[in-house]
Amino acid sequence: MTPFSILLTTRILAHRWLVIGFSVVLFLLCSMGLPRLTIDSDNRAFFSKDNPQLQQLEAIENIYLKNENILFIIAPKDGQVFTPEVLKVIQEMTTALWQTPASSRVDSITNFQHTWAIGDDLIVEDLFEDIDDLSAEDIEARKHVALHEPILLHRIISSDAAVTNIVVNINFVEKNPEIISDIATHARKLRDEYRSAYPDIEFYLTGSLMFDTAFSEVGQKDMRTLVPLMLLVLVVTIGLIFRTVIATLMTLIIIIMATGTAMGLAGWLGISINPASASAPTIILTLAVADSVHILFMMYRLMNQGKDRQQAIIESMQFNLQAVFLTSITTVVGFLTMNFSDSPPFHNLGNIVAIGITAAFYYSIFFLPALVSVLPLSFKVRNYPRQFIIMEAIANRVIQYKTPILFITLCMVAVLGYSAAQNRLNDNWINYFSKNIPVRVATDVLEERISGADFLEYNISAGKPQGINGPKFLMHLDSFVQWLRAHPQVEQVVSLTDVMKNLNRVMHGDDEAWYRLPEQQDLAAQYLLLYEMSLPYGLDMNNIINIDKSATRIVITTKNMGTRALSDLDLEIQAWLQNNTPASMHSQGTGISIVFAYLSERNIINMLTAAFGALLAISIILIIALKRIDIGVISLLPNIIPATMAFGLWGLLVGEIGLGLSVVVSMTLGIVVDDTVHFITKYLRARNNFNMDQEQAIKHAFTTVGPAMWTTTVALVAGFLVLMLSDYRMSADMGLLSAITISIALIMDFLLLPAILLVADRR
Repeated sequence: MTPFSILLTTRILAHRWLVIGFSVVLFLLCSMGLPRLTIDSDNRAFFSKDNPQLQQLEAIENIYLKNENILFIIAPKDGQVFTPEVLKVIQEMTTALWQTPASSRVDSITNFQHTWAIGDDLIVEDLFEDIDDLSAEDIEARKHVALHEPILLHRIISSDAAVTNIVVNINFVEKNPEIISDIATHARKLRDEYRSAYPDIEFYLTGSLMFDTAFSEVGQKDMRTLVPLMLLVLVVTIGLIFRTVIATLMTLIIIIMATGTAMGLAGWLGISINPASASAPTIILTLAVADSVHILFMMYRLMNQGKDRQQAIIESMQFNLQAVFLTSITTVVGFLTMNFSDSPPFHNLGNIVAIGITAAFYYSIFFLPALVSVLPLSFKVRNYPRQFIIMEAIANRVIQYKTPILFITLCMVAVLGYSAAQNRLNDNWINYFSKNIPVRVATDVLEERISGADFLEYNISAGKPQGINGPKFLMHLDSFVQWLRAHPQVEQVVSLTDVMKNLNRVMHGDDEAWYRLPEQQDLAAQYLLLYEMSLPYGLDMNNIINIDKSATRIVITTKNMGTRALSDLDLEIQAWLQNNTPASMHSQGTGISIVFAYLSERNIINMLTAAFGALLAISIILIIALKRIDIGVISLLPNIIPATMAFGLWGLLVGEIGLGLSVVVSMTLGIVVDDTVHFITKYLRARNNFNMDQEQAIKHAFTTVGPAMWTTTVALVAGFLVLMLSDYRMSADMGLLSAITISIALIMDFLLLPAILLVADRR
């Protein structure tokens, strides 16, 4: 690499203006794609089109009414829903919400279709009509109906009658960010109007569509706030390290150009942004620092030794080109393995960052030397004696205590490795947002005061048209529903059997003894037909019955219990159906919550496999580049151990790994290799070029590259810690665990790696 680096740098300096012009044009052309970036606000963007659970969910949604919705939670401050004033507010809102764009159904306690009979005539009317004409006794009677109606209790009304909600089902012709934004804006405007008009009532908004909106808004907020904050952190960090404005300015230019190039190309390539991939610019800003810091740091040191600017540039490139090239390749490989994730947003994150790292390499190797050579400002060269004294002191201690360091490190790895294996695979997509986000606040109110927010749906088939009216089918279905309602993790169940029982009772003079299923199929069919003919438009039975009445949908609301418990519950339900019902009724659970549950589990396995493949590829790259099989093998330990220890600490502190953390190993693998490569290349240079023994070579590596290593690590850790400020928990946890991993990596490269080299490198 030495002759090549000298030739390359000489050519760059000879054609500096051409290189600068080309780099600026490249940056401008790429950054013109920034306006083309789109925000994907659909939480289903986390699933690939061939995701089997998503396909099952969409298949059920094609049969029944889609479960996309908005929930208006209404909580009177006095805890009394069933008063004339509150009931009129609910009735007004129910009417107004029919005007919501793309709405297909609105359900509330006021428009619940209450049923009774006069002779043989079935009467179906809103539970609350003409509220001003209702007496206190009338309201109390209707309250009793609402609190004893299985379809309403723990879904529309709380058991203490203190909180209620209105459910607006949304049926998209085409789901896109503009339509979602319009619907959310309409809903928020209505909420704000009622908040202003009725200060004694609290109004909250949640539902799947509001979560979609939050995904979009949090992603945009992160890009508006975290990117400028990251730039500020980098400026302060680099400024304190270099203590010179010009070096800080040049580093800042490189990272801005790399980030702009990557995000602009993402726009040109049609890559959409959501909260998972919205962290890409912050990560690129963080990683792009390393290359320029290594080059500038060595250039400054050479200038301190009396070299002129051009010679210092050439020798710094000669000293760093191989290491910078290898670190860029390994980092790109690490992020590209994110394409093995089952979740497309992580593909986008990995690809955008890989483009950014490639751009940072180009700008650092070509643009930076050319820029340094033409700047009219003179460098105010500073000495860094304290840093080199500290590095040499660390080297001496490692040389002196290499055996205890190896023993203690391996013991810690064993303990934390065991702890890492104790992490449970679990996730909770509802808790992806911090508690200050309105939709999270509303959902917490929903779960605490009315019902859970996780849903499981089952398509129960009777096996033939009109089969759902069959007595045996209804008997099995009712047994299933009763078992579900007795389950401790189930909050509420929506079922056809409740409608059938109610109709049978109504048609027998409201005698409670007849609150049971019809025993004859033709009678059940007549009841159901009569009931459906009496229902108003928009409140029909299509949400739980298919067209030819060969199947029905069971909707289960569960407690907020995480993806692991939810998938376990689904397996338990499937087992019950297989053991207690005919084969035609066997079904697998679906719903957005369970789709997330299976996604998290698959993603962990896929990303660990991808990380192993990336580690193997990186090791082969290092062996070929360094021409030493033993050194390539030695480099594996300080690259594997950081993630192992970081997940071990996570196991002690948290104990759960979700979708966001599943990509940390692959994401940080290429990053932690960087310092290892820089240290080993400087060590081998001292051994091969300067004929130093092991101890001298270790000291040489510490004093030449050590300051730049801790400098870049500080910048990297600061950058990933900035992600902790995100309101999106997936990004926050990912940033924290990545910062822990990178910090451990530096410790391993300063302690474990030189100790291994002292023991193992006997050439």
